[in-house]
Amino acid sequence: MSPVYLLLMKTRSMPGNARCGLFLSCVLLVLPVSLQSQQPQSTPSVDVGTIQELLNRIADLEASQKQLRARVDQLEEAQSGVAATNVAPQSLSVSAASAPVKSEPPKGESTSAAQSDQSGTMPESEHMDLNRTALNIRGFGDFGFYGGTQKGQTTSFSIGQTNLFITSNLSERIRFLTEMVFEVHEDNAFSVDLERVLLEGSLNDHLKLSAGRYHTAIGYYNTAYHHSTWFQTATERPYIFEYEDEGGILPIHMVGVQATGQIPSGRLGLHYIFEVGNGRTSDPFAEPVQNYVDENGHKAMNVAAFIRPDTVPGLQAGFSVYRDVRVVPNSPRIDETVADAYAVLIRPRFEWLNEALMIRHAPEGQHIYETPAFYSQISERFGMYRPYLRYQYINASSHEPVFPHVGLRTGPSIGMRFDVTESAALKLQYDYTTLRRQGPIDGKTCVQLSMCAPSAVAAQVDFKF
Repeated sequence: MSPVYLLLMKTRSMPGNARCGLFLSCVLLVLPVSLQSQQPQSTPSVDVGTIQELLNRIADLEASQKQLRARVDQLEEAQSGVAATNVAPQSLSVSAASAPVKSEPPKGESTSAAQSDQSGTMPESEHMDLNRTALNIRGFGDFGFYGGTQKGQTTSFSIGQTNLFITSNLSERIRFLTEMVFEVHEDNAFSVDLERVLLEGSLNDHLKLSAGRYHTAIGYYNTAYHHSTWFQTATERPYIFEYEDEGGILPIHMVGVQATGQIPSGRLGLHYIFEVGNGRTSDPFAEPVQNYVDENGHKAMNVAAFIRPDTVPGLQAGFSVYRDVRVVPNSPRIDETVADAYAVLIRPRFEWLNEALMIRHAPEGQHIYETPAFYSQISERFGMYRPYLRYQYINASSHEPVFPHVGLRTGPSIGMRFDVTESAALKLQYDYTTLRRQGPIDGKTCVQLSMCAPSAVAAQVDFKF
């Protein structure tokens, strides 16, 4: 059996590029032999050394191809691992949402067989883009021990919120975001809430549109810290930004549409936010957020603006104005206005939050009620420890038509956060609060003025997974 025949049989298992190169080499090798065979006095001969050299080159090409294939497999596995853990930061402001993140599909993932052709392969134009449709899931939770001196309060271990933060990049400019929260209420029963369900689209840096259920951009805290306490320094949100189903007095959530973006302003870093959606319900026994049906045709609106100057890293200052109309039972129509102003300085080791607002309720043809409120919080990190101090204040009239139970609430909170690992933090906090409350006495409604100074201690462990 001739060496040429052996060489040709060997090329059958070679990749196309290597086979083509070997074929050209054979042609150049055999052509002189063929020309010599046409001359009657020449004797055809084969250079065995050249054939052996070509076979050695074939072996080298095959070995190189195996090494290249192994390297490509390693890169695909590494990229798939990064894609599985890549999630947009949750603590960013709504107006500064991050750009969609590209991620590689998991190795071996296949598309639907119904879209494949008769040969069992899928046309290139019909491939599903798994980079954009894969779900990225991150989890957060907390567990605490709470106690206090307020009448009726007990000392308890408590499970906090367990938050699944889910994002999906539908394209380079469109993203879907969901916050699914499992929590326990005072009746010790579990419930599941979709706190945020949002479809976000980015046309450019000057216009980003969102639709769904989101955190209203009233002030700073509500857009910087969402439903995971792990991101915030203290164990709880400031009282004025408590969630609606926990006794909060502000419209923390809204179902509607939102537009955000940058305003050309050079180094000033000016941004805007505009929102329109369903307002809060006026029924005190119903779900506060009107997720499906609005009780009236009037829509709530919120306008906000803030700056992030390049000259002062970490500084953000802004304002917002929220407007709505409410119809409280046994009360005329109430025009509601919430005006907020803030200035915060956030740096890796230091934070200083300052925020003040005015809640104005104007019942038609009656007295106008204005409720001032503010909080200030300062903290600095020393290694794994971050001590913090917060003072908050709210003073509502006892005749306030929307939240007459609030009254005066003021006092300091002092605490310490200890970051055990990058994914777990221990917080210890002590609160001292002065209250003025209104309540029924002997079946008659009257104004009760009482001063009390209840204190509370909290120990909380926050974690992410």
